[in-house]
Amino acid sequence: MEKEKDINRIKVVLVEKKRTNKWLAKQLEKDPATVSKWCTNTSQPSLETLLKISQILEVDIRELLISSKQ
Repeated sequence: MEKEKDINRIKVVLVEKKRTNKWLAKQLEKDPATVSKWCTNTSQPSLETLLKISQILEVDIRELLISSKQ
């Protein structure tokens, strides 16, 4: 089974902002396990949640996504 491509950069942006996924989970009132899955690209947040994450981390929503352009 081929590994899925990483779609989001949530983990990278959290590191850049010196924040943890537990902190983000608390801000979003989500289960830390859910946020952990987003950080490892096991699952993806909804677009609405992604927008909230961008607001919480004070970044453009596009910074949370891997560019599909090569």
